[in-house]
Amino acid sequence: MSINNMMKLKLGLVAFAISLTTACVSGNSVDKDAQLLAKAKRIHNNAIVLDTHHDFSLADFSEEQNYTMRLRSQVNLPKMDEGGLDVSWLIVYTSQGELNEQGYARAHKQALAKFDAIHRLTSEIAPDKIELALNSDDVRRIVKSGKKVAMIGVENGYPIGTDVGNVKKFYDLGARYMSIAHNGHSQLSDSNTGEKDRIWLHNGLSPLGREVIAEMNKWGMMIDISHPSKQANMQMMHLSKAPVIASHSASRALYDHSRNLSDEELLALKKNGGVVQAVAFRSYIDGDKSKAFSEAKKAIYQKYADQVGFEIISWDERKLWPEQELQAYRKAFNGIRDIAKVDIDKAAASIEQVTVSDFVDHIDYMVKLIGIDHVGISSDFDGGGGVQGWNDASETFNVTLELVKRGYSEADINKLWSGNLLRVLDEVQAVAKEIQANN
Repeated sequence: MSINNMMKLKLGLVAFAISLTTACVSGNSVDKDAQLLAKAKRIHNNAIVLDTHHDFSLADFSEEQNYTMRLRSQVNLPKMDEGGLDVSWLIVYTSQGELNEQGYARAHKQALAKFDAIHRLTSEIAPDKIELALNSDDVRRIVKSGKKVAMIGVENGYPIGTDVGNVKKFYDLGARYMSIAHNGHSQLSDSNTGEKDRIWLHNGLSPLGREVIAEMNKWGMMIDISHPSKQANMQMMHLSKAPVIASHSASRALYDHSRNLSDEELLALKKNGGVVQAVAFRSYIDGDKSKAFSEAKKAIYQKYADQVGFEIISWDERKLWPEQELQAYRKAFNGIRDIAKVDIDKAAASIEQVTVSDFVDHIDYMVKLIGIDHVGISSDFDGGGGVQGWNDASETFNVTLELVKRGYSEADINKLWSGNLLRVLDEVQAVAKEIQANN
């Protein structure tokens, strides 16, 4: 064989070896991806997957239109089934109004309407598909039965007015956590929003707010520190005889927003024995990325609104509207969303998005800071939450997949999805029994 032919043969053998190695590496990569996906699916299917914050519209809790249907809402039973989401904390939310008897009465009426809607879903509309849970044993029993679980949280203590007895009233209606302020100072507590103008009403908690904290401890309602001011949060963790939760908050160290929790608050929460439910809310996860896409969407919606003569109203203006007017506005705005969808999708493809990976960065940070036993997961769906990859309940599995990719164990993932939150609920209810027994 000539030297040239020998060289050609050697080069051919080298090329074949390289191609074979590449194929093996590629095959191994595919195998590893398949194994990782299968592992994540097994973990997700075996876990009790719980999300602590879902807002809702009363319009979606009627016989004609409800959560048994695959509505445009981010959460409903078909989407929960698709994403393997077992437990939905449905939120009794009321906006912040004037601190007077008229305002309290209006908010109280709105709150009762939302409690009623949740009970209607679980006892009349779909009792064969979803059941209300009041404790961790209920959660496990209902999940084992194959049904979905509803739990109730109260976002804003404003509707209790000045009657501390309303804490027990809300507890008896099924509420198992409550935040005592929202976006605006309440009669109970300063809000995080005070950072904008540095104007505070109570310098933390009001005297009535302190009474409410004691009352929540007494009846076994978890204290939620997601919306109040930092000073109020530190005071609540100092006063509470039971662990607290942050039902939907991210890390302030990773993104500086007044709604996020500082390291000082997180470390105090760890000392308190509580849990922070990391929230998949774009502007809290990465506000810079979020702002670019948000501004693009606003411009597109405004273009189509102008074409049909529809006036887009800010939330600040809408928040005090009666429910009927809000429902009519939402219906009209959904029409704008529909005709703008193609342009919105194009904008989403061209602008960097806040993703599941960005969200799990916040979980990683908080786990490293305060430990795996003090972190959980929430979305704030239908209240502004959602990131690319977890934009509604049907995509819930993607969070588990990302956690598996990052090396979290099955035990860790079980704690993040529900174990930590249910542990706190158990401890809060145990403290309440002790307080009641000693009174």
